[in-house]
Amino acid sequence: MIVSNSSLGCAHCPRGGAGGGGGGGATEPTVTDAYGELSGALPAQSLSPTGHLVVAVCLGFIGTLGLLSNFLVLTLFCRYRALRTPMNLLLVSISASDLLVSALGTPFSFAASTQGRWLIGRTGCVWYGFVNACLGIVSLISLAVLSYERYCTMMAPTVADGRDFRTALGGICFSWLYSAAWTVPPLLGWSKYGPEGPGTTCSVDWKTQTPNNISYIVCLFTFCLVLPFSVILYSYGKLLYAIRQVVSSVVTRRREQRVLVMVVVMVVCYLVCWLPYGVAALLSTFGPRGLLTPEASITPSLLAKFSTVVNPFIYIFMNKQFYRCFRAFVSCSTPQRGSTLKTFSRPTKTLRTVRQEKDLPVSVLAPSSALPTPNSINASSQGANHTPPSLSNQGRPAPHQSPTAKPKLILVAHYRE
Repeated sequence: MIVSNSSLGCAHCPRGGAGGGGGGGATEPTVTDAYGELSGALPAQSLSPTGHLVVAVCLGFIGTLGLLSNFLVLTLFCRYRALRTPMNLLLVSISASDLLVSALGTPFSFAASTQGRWLIGRTGCVWYGFVNACLGIVSLISLAVLSYERYCTMMAPTVADGRDFRTALGGICFSWLYSAAWTVPPLLGWSKYGPEGPGTTCSVDWKTQTPNNISYIVCLFTFCLVLPFSVILYSYGKLLYAIRQVVSSVVTRRREQRVLVMVVVMVVCYLVCWLPYGVAALLSTFGPRGLLTPEASITPSLLAKFSTVVNPFIYIFMNKQFYRCFRAFVSCSTPQRGSTLKTFSRPTKTLRTVRQEKDLPVSVLAPSSALPTPNSINASSQGANHTPPSLSNQGRPAPHQSPTAKPKLILVAHYRE
């Protein structure tokens, strides 16, 4: 049976009419591709009008909430001097990258979803794919740098200098340069940027199964998804292990559980937002053509964009320091004094002192060599200047103690939130 040209979907015709010319001659239909430009093949399978509407609503919600929440984080950082610490600077870098995604990327995919097709041409698609890939990797690498910096700060032998921004700035520069190093190659010929899913977003070309494209995708998946996740697991795992080693009346089970819940939430949200996207990319690359439906291909992309909303709430508003400043900002009042403390609950002195005690001999003649106990802390706060019970009136050791015996140590963890 021969199908006339007029029966072809005119939505794909450049002039809105039948695909054939006048006079009923048999000619090939001229159609447009996913960019809206002339092409000789039908565009990729797309969503239904209802599907595009649902995607547009989701993108509108993600873009609006991500823009407002990340802008609020930057406003708080600029408004309150107490928040300007090296650790918070890394958080601000994450919020800045998420803010740029919400401002420079999401509006274009939202507009494309409302119309059911890409609107700004091939050059716009390449630009959109590069910007969103670069900013997304900046966020991922910054999360890994933040977790490692928290671990190193806690395990450092000395208290970190709150005015030394060199390490934080180095981590930020590393995150952005590392991201650029992995997102510029598609512009130079190692893989490429193109339409993604139903054609309303653009990203790395996941579907072209050539050695050039496959090698890039494998490297991108390994060094920009698996590696950051491994660093996060290692850093927070070691941090939790170190906290559990501190046994003290101050380190309560409730505090330890709160830190554990925060770490679990960070890891789970990371996996929920980015693992489906990585799996979908690998299935598109190595699986048979048409394995993923348009609905299955757009969902991981929405989850990845949803990370711009999740990150501020996990890393900022679950943080008591930012939360105090946020309440003060809303009520137009002064933040509580506790808001000037560190951004992550950690035993700042105990773990360092324990490692120092392993390396230095303990002398009972030096009162400062022993760790403070709760009684000694209370006594010092009341201004008591009595001689410690371990010493006699002449400053000699008590008879029941030997000069080489180590005194009993009670670990006291000083938490900063």
